[in-house]
Amino acid sequence: MAKPVGAVTRGTTNPNRLRRVDAFLAYRCGALLADAEDPLVVDLGYGATPVTAVELWARLAATVRPDVRVVGLEIDPERVAAAQPDADPPGLEFRRGGFELAGLRPVVVRAFNVLRQYAEDEVAAAWRAMTAGGAFLVEGTCDELGRIATWACVDSTGPRSLTFSARLAALDHPATFAERLPKALIHRNVPGEPVYDLMRALGRAWDSSATPFGARQRWLATVARLRDEGLPVLDGPARWRLGELSVPWPETAAGPILH
Repeated sequence: MAKPVGAVTRGTTNPNRLRRVDAFLAYRCGALLADAEDPLVVDLGYGATPVTAVELWARLAATVRPDVRVVGLEIDPERVAAAQPDADPPGLEFRRGGFELAGLRPVVVRAFNVLRQYAEDEVAAAWRAMTAGGAFLVEGTCDELGRIATWACVDSTGPRSLTFSARLAALDHPATFAERLPKALIHRNVPGEPVYDLMRALGRAWDSSATPFGARQRWLATVARLRDEGLPVLDGPARWRLGELSVPWPETAAGPILH
């Protein structure tokens, strides 16, 4: 096998840290996996322990199709070796690999809290490598407990959407999302950039939607206000009630990121 592409990252993780993105992945990619001849998902950079890869397999097997396959990839061979005892289900395994995906051709790739540890100018090449074989990529970052997260949906043509996701009871203000933006956007949250305008609009809508009826109602009112202002909000109330907001990918002032 060719040498894995990438660098060893810190590898910190926690059980249930990626539950929010897993639920979204089952929703957004469920049809892709259901229709696939080989329903293969790659979990790239699962970390020092394989717990989130194990959880991903269990959730997809229960909600999408029982024969789904999940391959966890890590560059560090010691992490791969340490994960082998957890490869008990026939649909779960662990291999050494990086952005080249160990030569696999998955339907979906999840890469979370990985590119956050790279330089911004390395993002486009990593996206191209992970989507070159036709995979649908969900790439993003979250806090240590998985209560605040953002992610990009990317295909071979480039980034398609940006999702904000929060445990609403823990959300003090949407400005909290700024420090968890995907690497492609986190340094572009400055005046003159579309993501900056998006974050300001989200904050204004939240500030104008205070209600005595709780955080969920405030979030729903925030999303409604954004729609009324003309923001092309994706999905529908069932997702919004979960604390999600997906919008078309905000292009950068410098132009498309992938190409």
